[in-house]
Amino acid sequence: MARIVVISFLFVIVCGVLLVFGGCATIPSEAAELSQELGNRLSAIESANLALLGKFFDEKRRQVDEFIMEEWVPAFAEEVFSSPQIAAAWDEIVRSDDKEERLKLLVNLGPKLQAKINAKRIEMVKPLDDLERVIKRKLRNEYDQAKAINNSLTSFLLSASKVEEHRSRYLEMVGVTDAEIANTIDMIDSGVNTLLNSTRSVNDKSGTISEYKAKLEKILESLRNG
Repeated sequence: MARIVVISFLFVIVCGVLLVFGGCATIPSEAAELSQELGNRLSAIESANLALLGKFFDEKRRQVDEFIMEEWVPAFAEEVFSSPQIAAAWDEIVRSDDKEERLKLLVNLGPKLQAKINAKRIEMVKPLDDLERVIKRKLRNEYDQAKAINNSLTSFLLSASKVEEHRSRYLEMVGVTDAEIANTIDMIDSGVNTLLNSTRSVNDKSGTISEYKAKLEKILESLRNG
């Protein structure tokens, strides 16, 4: 199961510093250097997690494309060619063995079928694109908050202020929401997996696609309102 793990060891560092130096009158300079190094590492970890998030959504889009080409397109084509008008025109061309007329029908029909396929892909991929954009924004916000906390902690260490006076405030500030983002990723994965259980007919697939879109739209709404 693909998951995006937000590395929140900043919480551990802050708690460790507060606990270790809680009763000390002075703070070693190494502590401030460690905090500065942590700030540098946070940026690298943010980039790595954003790249991992992008790969997750690329895989979900690939699965949607696979569903469209292997499941939806054959059923859609079967429905199109079974319509009375198209079926009659095709049967007449086949009986006449007129290759030019057969090619003409395919040339006229092909772009219309491709337009339908493209529209279906846009319809199904858009919720994933929207979710990726919202989650990336939330993830960046979380890291911005973490880096801001670390900058404050660095200044705090450099000034050698009394730890006890600031203990509660710093503990309240630390809060990268690992569980929220991981849970959202799992829900998106579950939404895309609904496509894998679809049946053969276009109508049934339409119901599956509606369920898929409803799940992703619900996730997106909860993120935007959260």
